[in-house]
Amino acid sequence: MTTLTDSNHHNTHPHDANRHDSLLRFMTCGSVDDGKSTLIGRLLFDTKTILADTLSNIERTSSKRGMDAVDLSLLTDGLQAEREQGITIDVAYRYFSTGTRKYIIADAPGHEQYTRNMVTAASTANLAIILIDARKGVLTQTRRHSYLAHLVGIPHIVVAVNKMDLVNYDQAVYDQIKADYLAFARDIGLAQARDIQFIPLSALNGDMLVDRLDNLNWYQGPTLIELLEQAPSAHSEQDEAFRFPVQFVCRPHDSANPALHDFRGFMGRIESGEISVGDAVTVLPNGYQSKVKAIQLGETQLTHAHTEQSVTLLLEDEIDTSRGDMIVKTAQAPTAVKQIEANLCWLSETPLSPARTYIIRHTTRESKAKVGQIDYKVDVNTLEQQATADLKMNDIAKVSFKLAQPLMVDPYDKNRATGAFIVIDESTNNTVGAGMIL
Repeated sequence: MTTLTDSNHHNTHPHDANRHDSLLRFMTCGSVDDGKSTLIGRLLFDTKTILADTLSNIERTSSKRGMDAVDLSLLTDGLQAEREQGITIDVAYRYFSTGTRKYIIADAPGHEQYTRNMVTAASTANLAIILIDARKGVLTQTRRHSYLAHLVGIPHIVVAVNKMDLVNYDQAVYDQIKADYLAFARDIGLAQARDIQFIPLSALNGDMLVDRLDNLNWYQGPTLIELLEQAPSAHSEQDEAFRFPVQFVCRPHDSANPALHDFRGFMGRIESGEISVGDAVTVLPNGYQSKVKAIQLGETQLTHAHTEQSVTLLLEDEIDTSRGDMIVKTAQAPTAVKQIEANLCWLSETPLSPARTYIIRHTTRESKAKVGQIDYKVDVNTLEQQATADLKMNDIAKVSFKLAQPLMVDPYDKNRATGAFIVIDESTNNTVGAGMIL
């Protein structure tokens, strides 16, 4: 497994030169008042990404509250209610960049009633910073956030032991928290499946975020910004199978241009893997085979395309293909299934009812679905499995669905794009659940 300190590892992908590998999506999570918002504020402040007017605005708010120093947490708490209560409610996304890399930060709320918000934030992250208050150690919330990060497949975990200034920068406190966390991580399989790094810091004073300062001289590892600079970006650590869900079939009817009469392009976004002109492909679920005749990106002709590019594929044969079909390399075809087992996070205030029919949306395809059975739900605080007949908002459970239409799926731990789906309520069209296929 790649670790964050293998600093050049994320440059070894065969097509790194032409991908936006400089982007890292990461999230911060921790208990209430562990300093998540302050940490992000300090990162933005120390990397010089705050605009002068924003800074003067939060300086004014800080002095109104009678604070001597600037309250950097105000940078991320965007909602009025968050500022008033001093807590984070919704997921706040912040963008910043250093000279070498762009970042998207998701600041997720710590409360148990916002589990669904955290699952949403975690679904696109490639790294999670889990904050622990040095005075309090590993709490129930720490375990819950770690479990959720593990559940949604975030490959890299940075355990940031914050507020070291309040324990006099004592190494023994840091070492004890590190040992406690590793023992718990081994229990839930996190340590075996994910890359975990530890770092002591003080977000308030800026120790070990961007600058090393002198208080933590006993810690010889990288600073937080160095860990972020070195972290591999999504899709770069292993060769992934090619998955291209068709979004639109392009048939231009332009009588003035005879060249377009026979044009039939399949438009969509490459969710994983890469494709070249001449590659043998299969269209699922019908199983027709052909070869890639051309790849177009707007007006540009490409010989090769890779993950997260939105392109038009032209095939050598006339094949009956429509929205919701999936084009894959013939040698890497997934199986089309009519029953799935998944970890499901329930997002709706209306409980899941096994008696009802739902719609499952998976990539660009939809299918009606019935709940087969609910094996168990997980108590997100104790992590024990409990029998249940229904699911309420923020519940996480192992559920099976029976499908009316076949879906082309991969296990979520192999492919986060084709292993994920959402559940839609037929009557309201609301998204009520998010699932990860086992």
